[in-house]
Amino acid sequence: MLNSLTHNEEKKLDQLTILFHTLGGYVWGPVLLVLLVGTGLYLTIRLGALQIRLLPVALHMAFSKGKNPNLPGDISQFQSLMTALAATIGTGNIAGVATAVVLGGPGALFWMWVSAFFGMATKYAEGLLAVKYRIQEADGTMSGGPMYYISLGLKMKWLGMSFAVFGMIAALGTGASVQSNSLAQSMQSSFGVSGWLTGVVLTAVTSLVILGGIKSIGRVTAVIVPFMAAIYLLGGLVVIVTNIEGLWPALRLIMTDAFTGSAVAGGALGTMIRYGVARGVFSNEAGLGTAPIAAAAAKTDQPVKQALVSMTGTFIDTIIVCSITGIVLVMGGQFTSGVTGAALTAQTFDAMLPGPGGWIVTIGLIFFAYSTILGWSYYGEKCAQYALGKRIVWPYRVLYTAFVMIGTVISLDLVWAVSDVVNGLMAFPNLIGIVLLSGVVIKETQTYLANQNTHQHSHKN
Repeated sequence: MLNSLTHNEEKKLDQLTILFHTLGGYVWGPVLLVLLVGTGLYLTIRLGALQIRLLPVALHMAFSKGKNPNLPGDISQFQSLMTALAATIGTGNIAGVATAVVLGGPGALFWMWVSAFFGMATKYAEGLLAVKYRIQEADGTMSGGPMYYISLGLKMKWLGMSFAVFGMIAALGTGASVQSNSLAQSMQSSFGVSGWLTGVVLTAVTSLVILGGIKSIGRVTAVIVPFMAAIYLLGGLVVIVTNIEGLWPALRLIMTDAFTGSAVAGGALGTMIRYGVARGVFSNEAGLGTAPIAAAAAKTDQPVKQALVSMTGTFIDTIIVCSITGIVLVMGGQFTSGVTGAALTAQTFDAMLPGPGGWIVTIGLIFFAYSTILGWSYYGEKCAQYALGKRIVWPYRVLYTAFVMIGTVISLDLVWAVSDVVNGLMAFPNLIGIVLLSGVVIKETQTYLANQNTHQHSHKN
């Protein structure tokens, strides 16, 4: 498709790509990274490290069947979590971790854990605010997310609108084109399937799900996400166990390198922290404002309960799934070979578990990319609905599906660069909203925990 472009057009595209890459460097610079981690740190302190204290309770809530299906909402809390996880457990868990380890060294994995730990507090606040400020549409469906808690909670409609516009654009790139491109490349290299054929099949199976809206997406992701995560985790654990002698040296290298930066060229500690934090956020999306859009659709009457369920998403995505990828990469020791991204992960898995290893990564990548397409379609749709009204929902679904097809047959350098910029721009209004509404988060949490304690006390008596 790009072959038909003139030399001048190609040159302009290249210049535009360079411009957006430069802008992305500024957007994802120290200010945003400090704001992302700082918000999580601030909330962790204010909430008394709630992500440690209540994690067992949160995991139990996330995976237990809802007792009351008549609660307000469109999908169950489990389906809501799986929809959010569908969007977060994506190519970042395979390719993003590899990039972090290559550019930042093994210690970058430790800083991914740090960003995830504080990110859990941010994700908690996002989930709470999403349910507290959600609205019920005329057709009975729920709408919520940063655009609503910013405009309703802070009376700053312009800031909520800016989030919605950035989210609507980001979904077409990050959610549709970038993921379908990764999937098409994986199918081409592993099975020799052409990009356009992958595109036709993928567009068909995507449209069948997303045209049915959030209830359809929730049902499908509730099946796909646990299955794909289990396959990848099991495969990764088999790789680790069959090479168990390398586990302790790898963990020791991760921890020592985290504070010395010795494995990075020139011992650039700052570089390692930057890539660890940035890729951690890219993978778990804590602070970006996407997950609360799914949280707002959950069947619940208690914001804190959904907040706890939302919080587990970051734990599962980064602390569990990303860790498997990262530990295998460090154990394999091939991160200095010059290969990066998904290719490095596949190469390492294959070297450590010849035969099945490469297949685990390929199959994981296919499912991860597809589930991300589904999850992000809902985010984009809700942002478009907020910005342009209910009438835009169906045209946006069709447009999103078209971008899935486009992603499989064109070069995506420019699309990726634009997506990176608007992704970052989404985070700023969301984080401003969370910080300014942190008092609401604290008050709701304290009230809920006090009621829980009273309830437990009365039961004992």
